[in-house]
Amino acid sequence: MLREKVLAEKVPPVEERRRQIESEPLPENLGALLDEAAAAVPDEPALVFFDSDETIAYAALREKVNRLANGLRSIGVRKGTHLGVMLPNVAAFPITWLAIARIGAVMIPVNARYTGRELHYVLDDGEADFLVIDETFLPAFDEVAARLPRLGAGRVVVRGSPRAGERSWSSLLEGQAAEFSGDAPARDDLLNIQYTSGTTGFPKGCMLTQRYWLTIGKVNARRDGRVYKRILAATPFFYMDPQWLMLMAFYQRATLYVAARQSASRFMDWVRRYRINFTLFPELVYKQPATPHDADNEIIRVNMYGVRKEFHADIERRFDFVAREAFGMTEIGSGLFMPIEATDMVGSGSCGIPAPFRECRIADMHGNTLPPGEVGELLVRGPGILLGYYRKPEATAAAFHGDWFRTGDLFRQDERGYYYIVGRVKDMIRRAGENIAAREVEAVLCQLPEIAEAAAVPVPDDTRGEEVKAYIVLQPGLTPRDVPPERVIAHCSAGLATFKVPRYLEYRASLPKTPSEKIAKHVLKAESSDLRRGSWDRLEGRWITE
Repeated sequence: MLREKVLAEKVPPVEERRRQIESEPLPENLGALLDEAAAAVPDEPALVFFDSDETIAYAALREKVNRLANGLRSIGVRKGTHLGVMLPNVAAFPITWLAIARIGAVMIPVNARYTGRELHYVLDDGEADFLVIDETFLPAFDEVAARLPRLGAGRVVVRGSPRAGERSWSSLLEGQAAEFSGDAPARDDLLNIQYTSGTTGFPKGCMLTQRYWLTIGKVNARRDGRVYKRILAATPFFYMDPQWLMLMAFYQRATLYVAARQSASRFMDWVRRYRINFTLFPELVYKQPATPHDADNEIIRVNMYGVRKEFHADIERRFDFVAREAFGMTEIGSGLFMPIEATDMVGSGSCGIPAPFRECRIADMHGNTLPPGEVGELLVRGPGILLGYYRKPEATAAAFHGDWFRTGDLFRQDERGYYYIVGRVKDMIRRAGENIAAREVEAVLCQLPEIAEAAAVPVPDDTRGEEVKAYIVLQPGLTPRDVPPERVIAHCSAGLATFKVPRYLEYRASLPKTPSEKIAKHVLKAESSDLRRGSWDRLEGRWITE
């Protein structure tokens, strides 16, 4: 069995691997990492976007990145310039990001499913000076273009067919030199303003440096002491995962295979067809019907996040690969990981030990360290974590105890030093891997004049982990007949990405309150063992009565 063969390979102890990773110097910037890889393996494929049949070798990728960087400079992009990037999973996305990194500019990745309202928020809050956008997403931008004066004529770059006053992405590469003509950025220069949902309701922009990305790529490439030559990215590039997976591939001189869109049913077909060695493994793939070919793969290891511990051993058995838990978040990159050799921890539910470059501890609400066994908030520090939240000094201050970042997640640590996640401090809903801030959903609901009050809570779901349920209180004198579920859902769909729109909707005459008059969500959650009961189910189009 491949899993047994992998585990039998001798590697240095995990602490020795950590010391080696931390002692080796990082490249000066992302451009230097690409240069090193292109010099080492110029003709090896760096990126394969298999759905669009795009394959780019390392030397060709470096040349395209340099040409685009020079093209962007020719229209005014400089070190520190902010560019929104709203592209699907095509080669233009990583090429654009790497060109931005080469210049020392800053990317604001935009979720391709955002409505005009959400798009306006991140481009306005992130102070985007330019926008790189696919032509298919222009309708969302058109809704808000008039309210984004920074993005005037010549400031919108379109992949596809530009309109009057817009520029063509492909034309920016034409006639440009194959060597970059500008100055090189430093490791600690800002590279991404990566938006992530938080307890304040609307997304916050995490300020992530070149060091952040160099660190997370290196940690994932080196921490096992194994070689991964073919890596799969099955999620959109506007998330952090494909970005660091690409850098992991650069460190390994490997190939990143990229899917156009997520698909649990096609996932293992991709793994077999492209002989993948490493990927992130969604629990939803495990829930697909078993086939005789599940173990026919070349995976050395997968990372899992939040998969139920009861499934862990069977996942390894069924697919014949090593599966290990890990914990990370946009703000810190890689935080915890389970060593590949820790076979005794399979099914334990532990996220592992601190990753290289990271220190972790569990603390009370005042930041005081708690002893092993006690539950508290996980705090993390180390080089390359976020600089703070863009233009949100109060949120930044609240997110730290000194130089320790407050994850907002409740953990405990056992006597051997392994960490276990217990719950979440933050008022979040996690649906199919997406973090949804309850306050954002509630804010959109309350924009409907007929709604006086709203509360969004998570509902356990076997397929997606959690679904969104909204409790609403109508204005005095109104009934559900006056404001039917279809109207509420249509309103939410106009202002929220599809994954944020509540699946369940329940009308209430009032909502329980705490002594300080805040909505007591814990009371709502405790009222029933099945929170679906009494709700309108958006997907099934019916009331759930039992």
